[in-house]
Amino acid sequence: MKYYLFIDESGDHGLKTIDESFPVFLLCGVLISENEFSKINSIVNDAKLKYWDNTNVIIHSRDIRKCNNEFKILFDLKIKEQFYNDLNSILTLSIYKIICSAIDKISFIKKYGKLEDDVYEIALSFILERTIFCLDELQDCDSLEIIIEKRGKKEDAKLANHLNKLNQVGTFYVDAERMKKYAVKHHFLDKRKNNNGLQISDLLAYPIARKIIFPEGVNISYELIKDKFYTKNGKRYGLKIFP
Repeated sequence: MKYYLFIDESGDHGLKTIDESFPVFLLCGVLISENEFSKINSIVNDAKLKYWDNTNVIIHSRDIRKCNNEFKILFDLKIKEQFYNDLNSILTLSIYKIICSAIDKISFIKKYGKLEDDVYEIALSFILERTIFCLDELQDCDSLEIIIEKRGKKEDAKLANHLNKLNQVGTFYVDAERMKKYAVKHHFLDKRKNNNGLQISDLLAYPIARKIIFPEGVNISYELIKDKFYTKNGKRYGLKIFP
């Protein structure tokens, strides 16, 4: 069976300047089988038809929170309640695994300085590594396709080189032969391509990042999806906070 790994981000990955109100960069991976993605794709499109009468709407976490663009309909509190109930049902009832990595930028800089290494690549290496762990346990995967939201021509080319290198030499914990077992491929998609897998990843990334920044704060969205993290032997393997 084929699996997809949809990857989106929350926060800024740069280390030169830090937003003190959001000092975390989080990369969120959503691992989902081809069969399950077909189901979730239909459910999300049904929801779009329900609220906008078309499937072209891009579900974006920030727009939902701010009631921007198409999400101005959420100023109607009855619609907002119904929409959130539908969205929460999609996120809780669908079958997928969350594998994500966060950079606590203040702590990271204190420990390592402002490294030239791309923290995006550090986060992605962890996600891919743990994804292989997870697929080994599932035992029904013969190929993995990584889908990442485009950032820019230069950034995407750099990241593609990093992914190709991981395929060739592996990581510290996963050798190249183990990687090749899953025929790992990747491609980059523009947000305007309206991929529902990337939109699910976007929805999950923000509450997870908020949980890291404010661990004691009320975070209903996080509570709904916290059991979706990849776990192994009772331990959460689907979240790493660097350093």
